[in-house]
Amino acid sequence: MPSDKTIGGGDDAFNTFFSETGSGKHVPRCVFVDLEPTVIDEVRTGTYRQLYHPEQLISGKEDAANNYAHGHYTVGKEIVDLVLDRIRKLADNCTGLQGFLLFNSIGGGTGSGLGSLLLERLSVDYGRKSKLTFTIYPSPQVSTAVVEPYNTVLSTHSLMEHSDVSFMVDNEALYDICRRNLDVERPTYTNLNRLVAQIISSLTASLRFDGALNVDITEFQTNLVPYPRIHCVVSAFGPIISAEKAYHEQLSVAEVTNSVFEPASQLCKVDPRHGKYMAVCLMYRGDVVPKDVNAAVATIKTKRTIQFVDWCPTGFKCGINYQPPTVVPGGDLAKVMRAVAMMSNTTALAELYSRIDHKFDLMYAKRAFVHWYVGEGM
Repeated sequence: MPSDKTIGGGDDAFNTFFSETGSGKHVPRCVFVDLEPTVIDEVRTGTYRQLYHPEQLISGKEDAANNYAHGHYTVGKEIVDLVLDRIRKLADNCTGLQGFLLFNSIGGGTGSGLGSLLLERLSVDYGRKSKLTFTIYPSPQVSTAVVEPYNTVLSTHSLMEHSDVSFMVDNEALYDICRRNLDVERPTYTNLNRLVAQIISSLTASLRFDGALNVDITEFQTNLVPYPRIHCVVSAFGPIISAEKAYHEQLSVAEVTNSVFEPASQLCKVDPRHGKYMAVCLMYRGDVVPKDVNAAVATIKTKRTIQFVDWCPTGFKCGINYQPPTVVPGGDLAKVMRAVAMMSNTTALAELYSRIDHKFDLMYAKRAFVHWYVGEGM
């Protein structure tokens, strides 16, 4: 995430995420990695194949077979140097590298094993740079693999040690939002990705546009992370309304702010009413003025259901960006005038971990599936 705001006029903020080639083409500063080719082949042959540099799409021959040890020790260590080499090339092209955004899910083998290996290596190579991870956690009901609890527990260690902020997302919460708010009966991964993309877009908006209270990503970290290891953040976004309903609603700042404190609008299945908030960041976008924000926050503070820990009485960090959220043409989300993304550090996250630990303990007590991990050298 470089911040070269020097070139040209005020409209070159996309240089944060794109680099310009000699021929005037803009290439995203990103690397796609997978241990098996099918998913990345879809990018290679998809609509945006012209956009990405072919060297930034890295795929192996065999996948990690839902096995953390396979992804971390066996196949992962063969590919990781190539990945770091590509990352170094991108980093060298930046004038002021701020940090890295890492996207992975930790239910499978590649996301957990190779993901944590990459995090560890990035810590060594770029020690001072911030690393933000967007991590898809296993859901309470929806499961794609039996050994999810193992992979999750194993990779949580490196998430704790090596990432600076982890944004928790789980697919079940996303499915529910799609069904409930967007009237999508059978959501696809595209629907889910677009939802998460809105949060990421709000988070990085401050790097790309200007506003009244523009909040940098490092400023977020400072305000969200009370202790280095307590950096797991639950995010929510509002208003999430379908394109059909949008004509009938114009939400005020107060209503939008209230909506993100509802458990239903969170991208992770935990109930914030069961815990206390340590810190909350609100990123407003669009037609919002500081006066309305202050009023909305004051109203939130008077609510009984929203409780803060006693050692962090103020707890709110607000940012305002004048660029309203952009939606994908033909997508499910409506174009709205104003929106807010909330990142909160709450003790309710313990639910998520105790849920996974419980499943882990049940399996590990019988040593089920353990031989697959031991066989890979764990």
